Amino acid sequence: MTGAIRVGHGFDTHRFSDDSDRPLILGGVKFEDAPGLVGHSDGDAVAHAVTDALLSAAGLGDIGVLFPDTDDKWAGADSIGLLADAVARLDEAGWGVVNADCTVVTEQPRIAPRRAEMEARLSAAVGAPVSVKGKRAEALGALGRGEGLACWAVALIERRCARKARGVATGGAGAAAPARAPTGVQTRVKARAKARAGRLATTSAAAAKRSAWAATGWRAAKRCGSCCWPALARSERW
Repeated sequence: MTGAIRVGHGFDTHRFSDDSDRPLILGGVKFEDAPGLVGHSDGDAVAHAVTDALLSAAGLGDIGVLFPDTDDKWAGADSIGLLADAVARLDEAGWGVVNADCTVVTEQPRIAPRRAEMEARLSAAVGAPVSVKGKRAEALGALGRGEGLACWAVALIERRCARKARGVATGGAGAAAPARAPTGVQTRVKARAKARAGRLATTSAAAAKRSAWAATGWRAAKRCGSCCWPALARSERW
């Protein structure tokens, strides 16, 4: 998967349970004024949607593959824990989360009074800002009849090397420096960048600004030998 920035989308829906003892958990927050959701884990549709959005962006599968409902290991699992596990998988693959946003469609409960709590719980698990919105289905379909609820989520992630280039801290003081790209790759990418800069500089003032980026972009990227250099070396843009 090439590119320093990726976007992922997630979706989850659950029907309300007839079990009066089953709690309703949304975004890691327990709601007392509505029935719980049917599910193999705790049924947290909001956490599930955010988890799928992150995994999708990084190309790491989905929640059903990693935490299948056919495995008793995940019966009653805390979905915030599953979300944190997914974030750890992204970190191992070299990705950092920029932000996530989710929309919950339900007739009950009202999301707005607990939104800040949900955002705090989700943001803590993700390690980045997560925003939450609540919407009603306006009596349309199963959601409008109050048979269940659904959540849509979108997430933005980026390569850790890009975060470092922007000055975003991603590791402790003792973190090892990224490996340098091979000399041959450096030479080819640098030459392509300068050639592109020369072509763009002759077009217009706006193109001249872009050429400045092209002439210097390789310097920010050369600190990372694991993702940026291979991507730049293969890219037609260079």
